Amino acid sequence: MPQSRRQFLSLTAKAAMLAAGASLGLPALLPAATPEGFGSTALPVPGTSGLFGLLAPEGRLTLTATEAPGALPATGASMLAYSASHKGADYLNPILVLRKGQHFEATLANGLSEPTIIHWHGVDGPWKQAGHPSYAIGPGGSYEYAFPITNRAGTYWYHPHPHGLTAKQAYMGLASFFIVRDEEEEAFSKELDLRLGETDIPLVIQDKRLTHDGRLDYSPSKDDLLMGYLGDTVLTNGQRRPTLKAATRLYRFRLLNGSNARIYNLSFVQAGMRLPFFLVGNDGGFLPAAQQINGLFLAPGERADVLLDLRTLSPGQEVFLRNMPFDPMHNEGDMAGMSHVGQHATPQHGGGHGAVPAAGAGGHGESHGALGEGDAYPLLRLLVDRKVPYDRMPPKNLPSIPQPAAGRAERPMTLALKHMGGWTINGLAFDMNSAPIVAQKRGVEVWRISNAKASMPHPMHLHGYFYRVLERRGSPAQVKSRAVDAQGRLASDLGYKDTVLVWPDETVSVAIDFGYPNYPGEQLFLFHCHNLEHEDQGMMLNVKVI
Repeated sequence: MPQSRRQFLSLTAKAAMLAAGASLGLPALLPAATPEGFGSTALPVPGTSGLFGLLAPEGRLTLTATEAPGALPATGASMLAYSASHKGADYLNPILVLRKGQHFEATLANGLSEPTIIHWHGVDGPWKQAGHPSYAIGPGGSYEYAFPITNRAGTYWYHPHPHGLTAKQAYMGLASFFIVRDEEEEAFSKELDLRLGETDIPLVIQDKRLTHDGRLDYSPSKDDLLMGYLGDTVLTNGQRRPTLKAATRLYRFRLLNGSNARIYNLSFVQAGMRLPFFLVGNDGGFLPAAQQINGLFLAPGERADVLLDLRTLSPGQEVFLRNMPFDPMHNEGDMAGMSHVGQHATPQHGGGHGAVPAAGAGGHGESHGALGEGDAYPLLRLLVDRKVPYDRMPPKNLPSIPQPAAGRAERPMTLALKHMGGWTINGLAFDMNSAPIVAQKRGVEVWRISNAKASMPHPMHLHGYFYRVLERRGSPAQVKSRAVDAQGRLASDLGYKDTVLVWPDETVSVAIDFGYPNYPGEQLFLFHCHNLEHEDQGMMLNVKVI
């Protein structure tokens, strides 16, 4: 099997790692998946202030994009963060908690030495409030946001969106959650006795490259700009290999892939076996019904709202949130125009509740250093340390949502690499002053998003509106094995999506209702790849809604 570019570049590092005996097999064999490997470092959980503190804004809030010395939990290094003060408490990257129907007002103050703007990812709002890069503000500038919260209850987020600088600024730390609640979601939490920050825990997963003294390193090569910037260390809420002490009860985890480019294949593993868990929500809030699964692909920009039941465990037992082996399908050799065709075998790691497969069983790791995107590695350790009475059951029914509207028009969207060039959508690259996609405000369109065979996975995000996934065709075996219906859809495709992962040689059909939300006047939103290096290099188009 031909080697991809990343495989070649990381071959020496991988060989050294394996020679040293750092097996990527069962959790019991992984130094990083043992109590000694994790140590006693606690998972940073949202509190009432500080980094990722819970902030329910009242009145206008000022968020200042700035450098925050010593703020990175993993190493104590500097990072970029949104700082805020509210009711006497100070925050960095506050988790904004709002109620549906609330009016949100915020001021972005740019304390950086370069332009920036905030994109409220998945949050309803007219285009001038959504963080279009044409409204990026310079150093010392400010931008005013004011819009009503009309979203369903769900887990959304916010991050920078200045063109050409999004990847760098997000990587250096500018990102956090935007949580919307409503009566139905609060009733759900009350029924299961879930408390935000205690048993309902937001988890942002991000990979980083760290220098020898623990500083964040963003220095992409030409290959990184083409393929996406992958780190050699994965952080959960900013911490490396953290532990959460847990009780024998249900926990809700709001998972956000905040990485620039890395895709995760997530499972909860106990004693070498995958545990079943319930997927209850995704990008756009609750699913139509809870889906019991044991594995989940999560691409940059995507969210997953899951319930994990720890009642059958005893104090002293451990569960690990792990990335499981998979084929990342980075066919670089073919994409670069080389003579061979980089066809990777596609392993099937999606089904069953059986033993965890060892890395090397098809997990083609491709990255800087020794941490391959498709390798097995742990992200979080859950240590059961107390038994508590708990008799709540995961709900069978969730808040209802309508069926996708029938599409009136079909629009092909082709994702491909220009010969010896960058990534394109329908052969086009981003032009701030051009709007090649024009949609009718009262129209429902079906977009058929097709990825080339000689390609890599692309997480495609749309501003301003949500998708309803209708069908997947041509999916690789590792995706097809997780289909939940005859249309090839995954559990995570159900409900509303704002980011959809399209694998090489796959076509994903989505319905988009451009009549809802009904924003006043003409709108100019964005459709782009959420591999942030791809976005910055031009894999993005304006969408004019008239």
